[in-house]
Amino acid sequence: MTAVILHEVDRFAWLEQQARLLKSGNLGALDVPHLIEELESEMGNERRELYRRLRVLVAHLLKWQFQPAGRCNSWKGTIRIQRNDLARLFRETPSLRRFLSDELAQAYPDAVEWAADETGLADESFPSACPYSTEEILGRDFWPE
Repeated sequence: MTAVILHEVDRFAWLEQQARLLKSGNLGALDVPHLIEELESEMGNERRELYRRLRVLVAHLLKWQFQPAGRCNSWKGTIRIQRNDLARLFRETPSLRRFLSDELAQAYPDAVEWAADETGLADESFPSACPYSTEEILGRDFWPE
């Protein structure tokens, strides 16, 4: 079965095949167009992971700040977990930091919707732009009041 066909029927087997070809130095047999596609897709996955974690973290920071009566250990735990996971993501993929501001700008409106849905507050109750700096968002000691 050719690499191109294998890519279409069994992506995992195709990945194994491509890894074997790379390890053996058989570069001429590589499925270069699909390898490029897969690498670019993986880069997008990394950015989406950053976006998702920021969305969850900021939504919980907003809930923490704007509904203090609802503060609970679950919210606190979610904030800590997201911060820890983001720290790990940046340790493993430091070049992702350059996308932090862009992904935060994308995540903030969705975080507002989430916080509004969970608190019962109107979307307009929250600032139109993210009120937290990236340092505050990622900082272990920052708890908005």
